[in-house]
Amino acid sequence: MSMRTLPLVFINLGGEMLYILDQRLHAHSTSEDKSEKGVWSENDRKRVMNDIVGTMFSQAFMDEILKPQLLYSHRTMKVVLTRLAHVSIMKLNAVSMEKLYELMLMAFKYQVFLCPRPKDLLLISYNHIDTIRGFVKDTPAVLNKVDETHRKIIEIYSSMTAGEFQLLRQTLLTFLQDTHICVSIFLKNKIQNPNGRFALSTSGPVPHGMDVPGVIRIFDRKGREMRQRRFASGGSYSHPTKDASFGLHGDRVIKLGVNMLCTSAFFWTRLSTINVFLTFMMPQMDASPNPLAKEELNLLACLMGTVEIENASGCETGFQINLLASAQEEEEGGASGGADESFEVINIQALKDEHSTTQLAQIAKLFVEQEETSNNVNSNKGDDLLAMMDDLGPL
Repeated sequence: MSMRTLPLVFINLGGEMLYILDQRLHAHSTSEDKSEKGVWSENDRKRVMNDIVGTMFSQAFMDEILKPQLLYSHRTMKVVLTRLAHVSIMKLNAVSMEKLYELMLMAFKYQVFLCPRPKDLLLISYNHIDTIRGFVKDTPAVLNKVDETHRKIIEIYSSMTAGEFQLLRQTLLTFLQDTHICVSIFLKNKIQNPNGRFALSTSGPVPHGMDVPGVIRIFDRKGREMRQRRFASGGSYSHPTKDASFGLHGDRVIKLGVNMLCTSAFFWTRLSTINVFLTFMMPQMDASPNPLAKEELNLLACLMGTVEIENASGCETGFQINLLASAQEEEEGGASGGADESFEVINIQALKDEHSTTQLAQIAKLFVEQEETSNNVNSNKGDDLLAMMDDLGPL
């Protein structure tokens, strides 16, 4: 597992989060009734971008991210990005943050899948950084933080070998392998199957310095080319026009990682369910439980046999599932079948087997202790980073 994966994951997911938030803030800049309630001004949008980017690229925070370390779990990464999104005047509810994180993951996963070569993962990150510069171009102090972080990334990753980049790519694929969330724009363009898996194309430009598939070259013992054989590659490949720039500025050639939400052709319909609020406009959350959710939980508890259904009025309020014959059904069956009905009822009382119950309790205790130990280890990872974010706060 690569120890240099966390910075790229954080920058790419953070960049996708900024793209989505910027799009939603622009969508909330006007209201249908032409009133000012719930409307974000351009100054509000710039303030949100400056606060988030300023905290994201602060020196203390990025120094902690750039340290060689294992990649965080999805749970820890989601907490870090949630804290990052809430450093400004904008707030997201839990449902919106969950959908936001899913969109970020699927967009980044698609970019990793389409990455021509492992080293081009840097180009995806640089495209995110270049677009983030445009969000804070009017704030020199924040812009300098972005440039300084970009210089550190170039310094760290420029000395990595091709094998190290391949290990980094494998670590990213392991991090993203169990994420199969369907996105409407992906489904509409037929680049994602209904099961959430991507349908990758076998056409397009090959990586710089590589040959177009379709030719087999045969060499002799001295390394001289003797002859060639051609075959059908099964795709339409082409040579890239030029090599990409891995510097602070320049043409990245590939478009993976750029902000495509600003174009109407790449509008994510799922974004309409992500709600953003000003701090002073946040509605008060109702503390009373959802009646429908409460009834569903009660029904589940009844089906599991943990509580009894109370029906004082005698009328049916739901439905029951009997997996085994009850005492009443046995009596009815005996009355209808008479003495000729021959069957045997076996009653199983597992709770009275004290020996088995004790053994099961001991095994369950071992699982709980192992789970608590694992949770403590995972929860400690990133605690220092979250504490640092609390100390930074909005800029």
